[in-house]
Amino acid sequence: MSASAITADKFDEQVLKSDVPVIVDFWAEWCGPCKALGPVIDTIADEYKDKIKVFKLDVQTEAALASKYGVSSIPTLLFFKGGEIADRIVGLRPKNEIVSRIDPLL
Repeated sequence: MSASAITADKFDEQVLKSDVPVIVDFWAEWCGPCKALGPVIDTIADEYKDKIKVFKLDVQTEAALASKYGVSSIPTLLFFKGGEIADRIVGLRPKNEIVSRIDPLL
């Protein structure tokens, strides 16, 4: 399993109304750091598959959603819990830093 793509039409249902914490990876195909982060996000999605949901949101096709959440640099990870942003990481970060932000949300 890896992180699933998400679009604006499913965002409310899959992210904001989720009963488990959600990570949304805001990325773009042309972004080198985003591509480097991709396999890390997929690994986290696998390791936490029973505890959280992990989605990838392409900022080129979903620019309005990126703007709504103040995403101006990519990659950006938004951590949602109970429909609210609980945490945010901007830029390429190591897996252990990302995981350390997940555990308090569980």
